[in-house]
Amino acid sequence: MTSPVGGLMLGADALSPREVMTHVLRLEELGYPSVWITDVYGREIYVLASHILAKTTRISVASGIAHIYGRDAIASIQAARTLSELSDGRFIQGLGVSHPIAAQMRGLEWENPIEKMTAYLIAMRGKTPLHTPKNPPASPIYIAAHGPKMMQVAAEYADGANTYMQPPEHTAASRATLGAHKVLNVVLPCCLTTDPERARTAGRRALHIYLPLPAYQRQWAKFGFTEDDWAGKGSDRLVDRFIPWGTRDQILSRMNAHIDAGANAITMTALNPNPANKEMPWDLVEAFGHN
Repeated sequence: MTSPVGGLMLGADALSPREVMTHVLRLEELGYPSVWITDVYGREIYVLASHILAKTTRISVASGIAHIYGRDAIASIQAARTLSELSDGRFIQGLGVSHPIAAQMRGLEWENPIEKMTAYLIAMRGKTPLHTPKNPPASPIYIAAHGPKMMQVAAEYADGANTYMQPPEHTAASRATLGAHKVLNVVLPCCLTTDPERARTAGRRALHIYLPLPAYQRQWAKFGFTEDDWAGKGSDRLVDRFIPWGTRDQILSRMNAHIDAGANAITMTALNPNPANKEMPWDLVEAFGHN
């Protein structure tokens, strides 16, 4: 059975360098096309991407998502060109505006997200004072986009978009905005268990940092959720709607609903159903491998 999973999101900051490589090499053996590494408060994302690319041969490495308040546009395109050149084109650049805290922690003012991202992409794709001995393969640029205005930015200035924890209806609307030829990746946290309590506990661990963020609340409200759903630790119905769980076939059905709605691929975040176990749930990862 063909897997719709095009990549796995790896919380590399919680792993030692040895563990990062053990995980990535196993993903490569399982035939995963890509691994996505996060940009939060830990390691520098492009340095880590370089380390992983140097120690692998087939798997692509994506920044998921490098936020644009951390680097100016020239620094970002310079990183992408260098990583692409060193890896024979195995780097994927994911970018996003993130949230106001990303600007505030650097002493920067939060700007209009649409204007900020548009100007940033135009600068990246414009003339830059960069030189390499050869022309490296161009890295695709996918931006994090949920609202229709940011999705339109992706349609006009990027190679595609990434969405996170959104329903298939959102995927269909995103495809309509992006058009037929842009890439749409849907990031889904998934949990392989038929135990509702374990699944929802794992889902809440994935959701908790997003519950207070207005950008996510606005999106969830569009699909019938209210403040009661994101208050506290989040309602059961919020978890059940946005965190696919159950058997492999049940999770696959949820993934395929996005593919049918217009997604090119699923980027999976693998949740461990055992709250005392922080290890990668390899049974889930292996279930959606390509080998």
